Amino acid sequence: MTARTAGALRPLALTAAAAALAATALAAAPAEAAPAHPARPAALYTPPANPDAQRQILDLARHGKIKDAAGVLAMTLTPQAVWYGDGTPEEVRASVRRTVADAARRHALPVLALYNIPGRDCAQYSAGGAADTPQYEAWIDAVRAGIGNLPATVVLEPDSLSLLPSDCGQDDAQGSRTAARYTEIHYAVDALEPLAGTKVYLDAGHSGWHSVNDIVPRLAAGGVADATGFFLNISNYRSDGELAWYGKLVSSCLSYVSAGGAAADCPNQWWPVNDAQAWIDAHVHAAPSAMKHFVTDTSRNGQGPWTAPAGVYSDPQDWCNPPGRGLGARPTLDTGDPLADARLWVKVPGESDGQCTRGTAGPDDPERGYPDPAAGAWFPQQALELVHNADPRLLP
Repeated sequence: MTARTAGALRPLALTAAAAALAATALAAAPAEAAPAHPARPAALYTPPANPDAQRQILDLARHGKIKDAAGVLAMTLTPQAVWYGDGTPEEVRASVRRTVADAARRHALPVLALYNIPGRDCAQYSAGGAADTPQYEAWIDAVRAGIGNLPATVVLEPDSLSLLPSDCGQDDAQGSRTAARYTEIHYAVDALEPLAGTKVYLDAGHSGWHSVNDIVPRLAAGGVADATGFFLNISNYRSDGELAWYGKLVSSCLSYVSAGGAAADCPNQWWPVNDAQAWIDAHVHAAPSAMKHFVTDTSRNGQGPWTAPAGVYSDPQDWCNPPGRGLGARPTLDTGDPLADARLWVKVPGESDGQCTRGTAGPDDPERGYPDPAAGAWFPQQALELVHNADPRLLP
């Protein structure tokens, strides 16, 4: 690099660094008290960024990588969910209250991803959660107190219904842990959905996982009848079109079942589209406004799912920090789909899924040649991949 080039880049680097610091300061700045009963906002809330993301932005700027710094900064300044897991009831009450109050001051709608169900993640990469049902219910009561009458969208317990204790060998012969799971989810729905400004969505996995016929009974058992609807594709990579169709099929089947039909009779995502649409036309007569709605996670689906090389890995873990993925559609409450309430960034892009070994002895991720960060830790290399491969593009 010549002295002239370095001199020309230095102001840009300082600008990127200043923007990152300003964003951090703005997120932390005190503001006037939130209104007690605000109207439901039309814009989504952007929480403070992961501190390691800010450090990456500054490091990139210092090294003259201005476009990369700007890209990661733009990613962190895009609305995304705030995750809550673990913590005492008092800690979660206070933290949720700070988030919803800050969002209300900014006339923005916060998305709260609650992730504290007992037996979370089948005791895998994101293991943890409440110790038992009474502890979980006390935690949910604290979330309810934190939200109060302020607006919030709740993504309730990713993987809780698509990955039941009975699915991962954690249940007993009587199925008591799976029964408790349904009780816990329904308790949370009954606690949170009645709040004045809150909408609750339940876990429906994604279109490459459970069939419609399998996920609909799980949603029903979890209390979807008392919730706003369900969510799709959390931390996953399925395409927008595929998710929209799957969401329509699930919503249509829920409507059919609520009228007395059997989920086994519903078309699923593997039916020919024309046949499935004909079945819906013949059997589902409710208006979209009367059906269960859904939201989708588009944080990392810009390039669709990763296909592992054939025959290489005994367990490809295609969900776990797959290479070459990109940011997806920007979050919005205006989807143009009468059943889709929002496209959201629920998974925080740039945070690791865990230390993926893909069936090998590890510790390296064989697709990357080095160990991945622990679940939830900032993953600088993946952050840059998501920015570089974003579709639509993140920067001009």
